[in-house]
Amino acid sequence: MASKILFCATVDYHFSAFHLPYLKWFKEQGWEVHIAAAGNMELPYVDKKYDIPIQRSPFKRKNLDAYKKLKSIIDNNHYKIIHCHTPMGGVLSRLAARHTRKQDTKVIYTAHGFHFCKGAPRHNWMIYYPIEKWLSGYTDCLITINEEDYNLAVNQFKANQIEHVHGVGVDTELYTPVAEFSKSVLRAKYHYQDDAFLMFYAAEFNKNKNQKVLLEALALIKEQVPNAKLLLAGEGPLMDECKQLSIDLNIEGMIHFLGYRNDIDSLLKMCDISVASSLREGLPVNILEAMACGLPIIAVENRGHRELVYVDKNGWLVGNNAIEISEKIISLAENGDLRREFGSQSRKIILAKYSLNKILDEKCKIYKRYMDDLEEVQWAVH
Repeated sequence: MASKILFCATVDYHFSAFHLPYLKWFKEQGWEVHIAAAGNMELPYVDKKYDIPIQRSPFKRKNLDAYKKLKSIIDNNHYKIIHCHTPMGGVLSRLAARHTRKQDTKVIYTAHGFHFCKGAPRHNWMIYYPIEKWLSGYTDCLITINEEDYNLAVNQFKANQIEHVHGVGVDTELYTPVAEFSKSVLRAKYHYQDDAFLMFYAAEFNKNKNQKVLLEALALIKEQVPNAKLLLAGEGPLMDECKQLSIDLNIEGMIHFLGYRNDIDSLLKMCDISVASSLREGLPVNILEAMACGLPIIAVENRGHRELVYVDKNGWLVGNNAIEISEKIISLAENGDLRREFGSQSRKIILAKYSLNKILDEKCKIYKRYMDDLEEVQWAVH
């Protein structure tokens, strides 16, 4: 009988966006792969999928139902490994797996950026920190994706193992720089002029992603960089507010709200720079992908951005300040040589540490450690 692994997260899109290579790897090892998450998305490399009503907020009553369903699934399937992701996916699955851990199930949790961090609101620390500290005692391996989270976990949490992995990896063959001719062809396809200065940001429209400061910065550069266009991919609760703000600032012709996109690679390849305004990040995939495409980065400073943006090497870290952001945009808009140098460094950084193959190797070494331990247990039993 094939060994089983359960992957759990709040929503199934999380696996479609970030974890298909790892699902595929387990199938290649002969394992049976199960998914537990909210949603009805069909995923490749999955033998069984459970639609579990996990809610992002820890205060939603539906999470009690989700916990009960998860516990039943875990108790009945005898998983060898459970790998949980996202804050509430990690909370509920670790709680539900407490009994089965006593029967040698190994529980791995990847923290994609703790909600508590330097500069985070006090209530984040009051709510999420004690939960994560308590649940670390029910975690065989805690994986962090940035240095700040790793150092905090090593010093304050009690998981059996604590590892640092460089994110989820980026496909450097799909996300790659293109020649000027190819960039021109892409611009024609999307109806942009060759002389347009294109800036890109892909993120959900919410308070943390903070798109409003980019709109305010755009309003400050419309005289000096009249050919600037800000491309915002994504949807979310604050999208309509941002659209209204663009009208109020008289920049609606300079900003394009693209909605949900599945062609991010093509959009990045035709752009000049990437901007990122989020206040809190673990290790942002949007910047990883932009860097892989050879773009310079202007990003509001936070722990995740600090991991990726080397000041004066591949871009700049800035305060949450429209004036500072606008000044950096102008500097890059006026200096093509600097854009090319920063972009070249961005690509080198990705190839050195963050390519999908490198991250797959890091993750699989962790998986194999627990797979080998389980085999030793089975041999001892027999």
